[in-house]
Amino acid sequence: MEVREIFELRRQGRIEEAYEAIRPLYATDKGPYTSRCMFWTANDILKKRVQENRKEEAVMIFRALLRLFPNLDDKEGIAQKALTQSAKLLSKEVEGFTIPTLQGTQASKTSHNRMSHNDLGRWGEEVAAQYLEGKGYQILERDWRSGHRDIDIIARNAQTVVFVEVKTRRTNDFGEPFEAVGYHKCRNLLAAINHYIKYKRLDLETRFDVISIVAQDLSNPAIQHIEDIQLV
Repeated sequence: MEVREIFELRRQGRIEEAYEAIRPLYATDKGPYTSRCMFWTANDILKKRVQENRKEEAVMIFRALLRLFPNLDDKEGIAQKALTQSAKLLSKEVEGFTIPTLQGTQASKTSHNRMSHNDLGRWGEEVAAQYLEGKGYQILERDWRSGHRDIDIIARNAQTVVFVEVKTRRTNDFGEPFEAVGYHKCRNLLAAINHYIKYKRLDLETRFDVISIVAQDLSNPAIQHIEDIQLV
């Protein structure tokens, strides 16, 4: 389905259909037209989720919109106004939600060089989640913690539960991001994965993957998906 067709679904009020259509498309194409469609469709879904009392999901969508927003061409401030209205809605409906400070798009456009290390990591995890969803994976968990250990993404692909470590770097000048998954990291991941399997009493096949992202171009990051890595 093309972006113009998704905009038409949105115009017809077929919001869920539009949202399901744009997500896999946006996972592979983050051009300006696709990004705009993703923003407006997700903003529609956010308001719908609030009406359905699915408020936790609405907050997650809002956070994704915040990450997408700086990459929009919003000279007239229309997207900024819509995002502010969604933030006000959430502040009324969700206990503890605070309205973030939003600057104009031109002032807030953020290059990867100005992102903090943590911001870059969170951005990379969002890119990885969208990539997996575009490939048909179901996201089960994000940032699942076992003590001081964490698993970035836990997803399901058919009858396999996939544990995913996401590594994001600004450039690959000093090596590929996946090369940072060393011995100690693997031991910690193995312990966290075993905890999750026991905690959830999983009776499915499991796999460990790494998604490696180079963010030289935020609108078109280089993504490597390395499957079925042995942790021992």
